[in-house]
Amino acid sequence: MAADTSVDILQKVLENEILQTAKVVEEHLDAEMQKMDQMDEDELERLKQRRLEALKKAQQQKQEWLSKGHGEYREIPSERDFFQEVKESKNVVCHFYRDTTFRCQIMDRHLTVLAKKHIETKFVKLNAEKSPFLCERLRIKVLPTLALVKDGKTQDYVVGFTDLGNTDDFTTETLEWRLGCADVINYSGNLMDPPFQSQKKFGTSFTKLDKKTVRGKKYDSDSDDD
Repeated sequence: MAADTSVDILQKVLENEILQTAKVVEEHLDAEMQKMDQMDEDELERLKQRRLEALKKAQQQKQEWLSKGHGEYREIPSERDFFQEVKESKNVVCHFYRDTTFRCQIMDRHLTVLAKKHIETKFVKLNAEKSPFLCERLRIKVLPTLALVKDGKTQDYVVGFTDLGNTDDFTTETLEWRLGCADVINYSGNLMDPPFQSQKKFGTSFTKLDKKTVRGKKYDSDSDDD
């Protein structure tokens, strides 16, 4: 009998919460409708024009990004091309890779998805073995490494999979979150809630890296298997 009473109380509480939420939404909609009703024709026309201009500007920006190679994950052939690529785009993610490193192939799959989703950022890859000058200059010793470039300057690095849950099975959402932490993409999620933290088996936390954390005297794979 007591159990039935508890269930009834809980059900009433939930119903009350639902009603309160619905009331708030309804009041918000009513306020918006009232605001629209109070606008005269000139105000409505100005609002319409502002929205059209915003849409037009967004479309122009999209076309500009596409013309600069955004929207796809592609390989750049040389170090010289790297400087041109980062010069013409505000946000660039460059994957320094090696063909024989398995984890670089894993990174490729996730970057291919993100390049299509985040058209505001340029996603490219560069063969580390063919880029000795850049790798020395950026102190890239572990592969894969992502150089995160903003306004022509390398601001951050994703070295191996340490920041991605320290597992080969990290999700695209985890990498997306990590890039969002560097402000190199427009991230819509909660940066304070890393996707991998909900999975206890990962058991790691994010630590921002800088050049000083990347050490070594040769290119190493972050995995034991090349």
